[in-house]
Amino acid sequence: MTSASQRAKAATPRSLSGLLPFLRPYRWRIVAAIVFLVAASLTTLAFPVALRKLIDGGLGVSAAGAASAAANGERLMALRDHFLELFAVGVALGVFSALRFYSVTWLGERITADLRNAVYRHVVRQSPAFFETNATGEVLSRLTTDTTLVQQVVGSSLSMGLRNAVMGAGAMVMLIVTNPYVMTQVLGILILVVAPTMAFGRRVRKLSRASQDRVADSSAIAAEVLNAIPVVQSYTQEGREAGRFEVSTENAFDTAKKRTRMRSFLVAFIISATFGALLWGLYQGTQAVLGGRITAGHLGETVVYVMLLVSSVAVLSEVYGDLLRAAGATERLMELLAAVSPVVDPAAPLTLPPARSGSSVELSHVQFHYPSRPQHAALADYSLRVKPGETVALVGPSGAGKSTVFQLLLRFYDTDGGAVTLDGVDVRATSLHELRSRIGIVPQDSTVFSANAMENIRYGRPDATDDEVIAAARAAFADEFIQRLPEGYQTFLGERGVRLSGGQRQRIAIARAMLKNPPLLLLDEATSALDAESERMVQAALEAAMADRTTLVIAHRLATVQKADRIIVMEQGRIIEEGNHQELMQRDGLYAKLARMQFHTDPLERSAETAEPQEAA
Repeated sequence: MTSASQRAKAATPRSLSGLLPFLRPYRWRIVAAIVFLVAASLTTLAFPVALRKLIDGGLGVSAAGAASAAANGERLMALRDHFLELFAVGVALGVFSALRFYSVTWLGERITADLRNAVYRHVVRQSPAFFETNATGEVLSRLTTDTTLVQQVVGSSLSMGLRNAVMGAGAMVMLIVTNPYVMTQVLGILILVVAPTMAFGRRVRKLSRASQDRVADSSAIAAEVLNAIPVVQSYTQEGREAGRFEVSTENAFDTAKKRTRMRSFLVAFIISATFGALLWGLYQGTQAVLGGRITAGHLGETVVYVMLLVSSVAVLSEVYGDLLRAAGATERLMELLAAVSPVVDPAAPLTLPPARSGSSVELSHVQFHYPSRPQHAALADYSLRVKPGETVALVGPSGAGKSTVFQLLLRFYDTDGGAVTLDGVDVRATSLHELRSRIGIVPQDSTVFSANAMENIRYGRPDATDDEVIAAARAAFADEFIQRLPEGYQTFLGERGVRLSGGQRQRIAIARAMLKNPPLLLLDEATSALDAESERMVQAALEAAMADRTTLVIAHRLATVQKADRIIVMEQGRIIEEGNHQELMQRDGLYAKLARMQFHTDPLERSAETAEPQEAA
């Protein structure tokens, strides 16, 4: 993504062209809105003409002095007709303005919703590499703050700009036709108003963009801290984090204060200059009336047109600033939409063959570096073959590359070299949907969504019935604690499952994977958060589930993988040992060293095998 300084230099009204694909589906509504807008503007321009007729025709007195009763009666009838004309103009203006407001506001809300949906839909399809370099808080700021700016322009400022452009052009034409002398002087005043306005406007725009970036910084801090509240509180860092957020918001406030000060000065200048132009036009018109060159009605008409012209120019200068703010926001949103995931579906995806007793897996001479760590090989010439129905455990120290194997199987990343195949098909040759529908995963950090227990488990298969969900929960030994919740399966579990213990969240994740019933199951420390009794129960359930599928298990607690068909020992992205538990113990290599550390010198590990069960609150 481009930096703030780059955006500040690049943002122009042309950047709003990125919104054209979102405007195109509603082109007929846009045409209708423009028609209503032009009608409202023309109605406004008709008001000074009706006012002139009222003054000259209805209120004028004869030069001879007192008029006859008949003349007064005629004048009264004419006065009534002129007031009716003014009323008709007012009604038309009200109707067309209401239609314009509804049409334009609808377009602003609709297009903003479509834009927000498109950006979110695009972001959730990005590979994890995208989130290695983009803070979640900044993405959220773009989805909220930037789309709100776009909504303000599409649903308000743009309409105001077009309306005032039509009124300003119309007022200028009418002034040229009716009073070219005054028009010449007004144009000179307008130049004196517009030039400083443009200069101040550029400064305001820079400060506005800086303010947007400071708000995004605050959002990023808040998103990061609120997602880690237990850690923040356990280290008693609430005050420090509150202070860090306060510094960020104060920076945003200082920038906003500078922007507001500059904009306030700009408003004062525009209002003062506008009144000056009006008074000058009124003075010149008064002299013309006294000299008999124009009528009083002509003066009133000229003053109103001058007011419409000058106020239109003032509004247009303000709208131009809003357009540039929205242009910057649009650029930021277009950057998100332009982000291309390195992991995409192939043009002609292959269909995976049926998997009857589990899937076959093969990694052949795989080379892989994470995009954020290009100098460090996560996997180096890595080869592994897993037969259908086989249970294979991956063990080794942290950073050995165990989780990377899972990420490549799910095709969160593509390899730098070598191939990854599932059931004989390269994972890059099939669609992401079909590939990932074949795989179930139980991560170490279990994700629980802000929904009830039923919907959290059904996430594994959205079309599952309630009975199937409950059966999966029972298989994962989650049914008992779910039934004890206040509303059973309909109990809201809170954001990120804060109302559950770690072990309970883990069993929800296991039930979700069981409901999906995939031919390939990936277990990443799946029982790490369970107490001793729950671990034994879930381990038994997982062993039963493994009978008809291929299973890859990552585990640091070696007691959980002793029954695996094969154990793959990894270190620094390579396989250094392979065999079952007994074979690896006899070889007295890294696995045997890790096993002795856990089984013979770790009293906590030994005591965990015999500890009394105790469910976390």
